Amino acid sequence: MSSSIKNRKCKKINLALQGGGAHGAFTWGVLDELLKDQCLDFEGISATSAGSMNAVVMTQGLIEGGHEQAREALEKFWRRVSETGSVFSPVSSSMSETFQSHLDTMSGFFPLLKKEWTDGYNNATHFMNLMSQNISPYQFNPFNINPLKTILEELVDFEKIRATQEVQLFITATNVKTGDARIFKTPELTSEMVVASAALPNIFQAVEVDGEYFWDGGFVGNPSLWPLFYEVTSNDVLIVHVNPIIRNDLPKDAPSIENRINEITFNAVMLKELRAISFVQKLLSRDMIKDEFKGKYRDVLIHAIRAEDVMSRLELSSKYDTSWTFLKNLRDQGRKSAKKWLAENFDAVGQKSTINISQDYLSPSKAEE
Repeated sequence: MSSSIKNRKCKKINLALQGGGAHGAFTWGVLDELLKDQCLDFEGISATSAGSMNAVVMTQGLIEGGHEQAREALEKFWRRVSETGSVFSPVSSSMSETFQSHLDTMSGFFPLLKKEWTDGYNNATHFMNLMSQNISPYQFNPFNINPLKTILEELVDFEKIRATQEVQLFITATNVKTGDARIFKTPELTSEMVVASAALPNIFQAVEVDGEYFWDGGFVGNPSLWPLFYEVTSNDVLIVHVNPIIRNDLPKDAPSIENRINEITFNAVMLKELRAISFVQKLLSRDMIKDEFKGKYRDVLIHAIRAEDVMSRLELSSKYDTSWTFLKNLRDQGRKSAKKWLAENFDAVGQKSTINISQDYLSPSKAEE
């Protein structure tokens, strides 16, 4: 590290947290290391799905007792996810009695479901595919049981969240009717809004908020970056990636193909926003914006912690794996990545971007000259 930890002054930064099911434990590890370092304060957090869970839980901890309390809150959340997941997750060494009971009941109506499962498809990707092809969440979960909502309401005081000035939260969900993004902000935030951000349509029923229905925000922003340009004062944005952007191997089997489609879909909007940022940065650097319009544009400083080396080795099914061993492993990988990022890039915060959008994100054939 180029500057001594003891001599460093705290800096303010904004976070952009991707979603990705259980892979959000990688982001937990990143946040844990950033909080442990105690040299970064967070002004705004834009998040989607699992990123939204991390953002809200961390903010609860910051409100209650600062960085260390935030670390404790995140660990408590992921422990509860693991404990609940042992009952609800299809990725387990053996099905729980509860899930087996549901499967036995459903097999009377959908015999193929029971046959495929008992024939050896004890794999979350196959299971989710089979479920979505045969029945919807409104059929296999008619009472709309959502353990994530229960966990959030146990651990997060949303009244305190709404009143805080500590962190500005921007939680993205997809409006089912219009297909537009809805950004839920701190002063209005409820558990329903956070759960809406994580409501994958093949697993959860759409979540009603203010008479509208919402699905997972990853379809329209994973996460949305623009609130961190217009609604905060600090210029630095650290994107914590969960979904790999680049894969060198061609997917050929069905789960791998589905996994890559999922990654491309959930990265697409963010890449468009980064392309727009790159374009504005070039206009500003070349003084090509008229004086009367310059006040509308900011030279946002972009940083990133990417997880290609970790996530590219994981299958889509692992997004449903809530075993404590798996979650802790991802946490440790996130800690390692964040520690490396701090050592190499902390001094640049507030000074310059540490990524080149054109080189690091955009295809060379499409990058601006």
